[in-house]
Formats: sequence, structure tokens, C-alpha cells
Amino acid sequence: MPDVAAEPYPFPFDPATCALLVIDMQRDFLEPGGFGATLGNDVSLLRRAIQPIARVLAAWRAAHLPVLHTREGHRPDLSDLPPAKHARPSGNGLHIGDPGPMGRILVRGEPGHALIAELAALPGEAVIDKPGKGAFYATGLHVQLQSLGIRQLVVTGVTTEVCVQSTIREANDRGYDCLVLSDCTASYIPELHAAALRMISAQGGIFGWVSSADCLLRTLSSL
Repeated sequence: MPDVAAEPYPFPFDPATCALLVIDMQRDFLEPGGFGATLGNDVSLLRRAIQPIARVLAAWRAAHLPVLHTREGHRPDLSDLPPAKHARPSGNGLHIGDPGPMGRILVRGEPGHALIAELAALPGEAVIDKPGKGAFYATGLHVQLQSLGIRQLVVTGVTTEVCVQSTIREANDRGYDCLVLSDCTASYIPELHAAALRMISAQGGIFGWVSSADCLLRTLSSL
């Protein structure tokens, strides 16, 4: 079943109040040796989203519209890591905070916590460090968006059914219109990617709308 909404999408795009949110495109999830790989996942499935995101990011920057990035990770002392999350082992027995091939797993400041080079933040672009799945939990994201006058979000990143969907639901409860780009999001489990997109856009956009990078790029080119 197709996971992209029919075009044109009904998202009421307003460049004056819209920001691009790039969720968790970090080495721990997208590169061999990171946290995602230690869980036994095929990171190439997430890497499919890199090129579409890069295209959107370039056009968004060219239009001088705001960009925000998120990274999931925890303080070095793990004081913001819930016991239940820490107890979950990876496929080789490693836990968050343990030493891995790219430093301590999912710990802020470690090499694996960094955004991938292909999608690194530029000076002036906000990078939101979050300890949970959703980007609004225990962060200043909502306040930062309000200070910019943002009421709409174009959402990209990984994984679709976890951090992306959690953020969309949080954003919806805070009154943001959200557009998810299906080819700019990805999952280690493709069927969950498709299911998450269907949940977001069900019933006329119960949490948001779903479209593609190409559709958004056509909109940006008309500005």
C-alpha cells in the first residue's frame, strides 16, 4: 500500500511560520558500530533517507527558512536516563552509556552522538539535545519555536515509528500543523514505517499530513 499521500497535499504551507525539523540523523543510528547496529539492525535502511533530506535541506536553506535538528542522547552521568531505558540491552549485551565503537553509546559529546557529516547543522541552526523519543519532552523546543513564531513543522528524520511519530504527536497536542515527508523518514523495519505514516495521516490528517520530498521541493521552487 502506498505510504505517500495523494498530491497536492492539503498542508496549509505558510513559509512565514514554518520550520524544518530534522530528527536524530546521528551516527549512533545511521552508521555501523552505533547504537542502532548494536541492536542488530540494518543501518542501510535508515541511510535511504539521507539523500532526500539533503535535497530538502539545501532548498530550505536557500529559501532562508528556519532549520532545527535534534539528537537523542543522555548526559555523561546518565542522570536523565530512566532505569527502564537503561535496562534494555542491545543484541550484544551493551547498554546506553557503555563503551562502543564510537564512544559511549547514546551519550552527549561522544563521537556516535554527533549528526552525520552529510546532514551536519550549519552555524545558526538550532540543535536540540533530547533524552527521550519525542523532541518536546524535557527540551526547550516548544519555547524556541514560539520565539520564532513557528506554527508549522515539516518533519524529517528517524525512526518513523519511534522518534518521528512521538514528536508529531507531541507537536499536534501543542497546536502545530505537521507535514511528514515519507522519503525523508525511515525505519529499520519498513512495515512499521508505512504503518506509522498511515497513523499520522489517517482520518484526514489526525496528527498531520504525509507527502514526498519532490512535492515539497515544487512548493519551495514557487516561492
